[in-house]
Amino acid sequence: MPLEIVPYPHPTLRYKSKPIRKVDKALRDVVAEMFDLMYASRGVGLAANQVDIPLRMFVVNPSGTRGDGEELVLINPVIQRPKGSWQAEEGCLSLPGVFGNVMRPKEIRLSAFDLKGNPIERTVDDFLGRVLQHENDHLDGVMFIDRMTDEARRDLEGALAEFEIVRESCRQTGSVESDEAIIQRRNEWEQRYA
Repeated sequence: MPLEIVPYPHPTLRYKSKPIRKVDKALRDVVAEMFDLMYASRGVGLAANQVDIPLRMFVVNPSGTRGDGEELVLINPVIQRPKGSWQAEEGCLSLPGVFGNVMRPKEIRLSAFDLKGNPIERTVDDFLGRVLQHENDHLDGVMFIDRMTDEARRDLEGALAEFEIVRESCRQTGSVESDEAIIQRRNEWEQRYA
């Protein structure tokens, strides 16, 4: 079944993802498909739980263009040593058309592994640092709207309510999976990789 970006308020977006214990061909194929989805959606990052996979992994390319910029696959990322702060507008592929200003550290220290198990240790700042923090938040079930001020988030209440109404309507008509089916698939991913 092809991957799809799940829209807010899909339950996996609020799930704290599990660390990955092994990488196999199937997981590498998932990564390739995540890049395809990210580029097709004109994004710069995509976390595994945004495609309903409860694992600590995301892909990024700050250029947003295949063949340009730097593609990164980050497995079990850890962000530490935040320095400074700056505010900028963010959006999310799981909340299309919704944007808001978010204050984040200007510089961070990233530790992660690539698909081959090689360690990645980098100090990152500016836009790439913001993208990494945004995607890493997803792995903890945190969305950029949670990082906005109460006042700024109030401006988005109508748009967020529309997403919630659509999801509830789809649940009632049976056009989205039941929470039980989502949980069962989540458990299957975790048994295989976590």
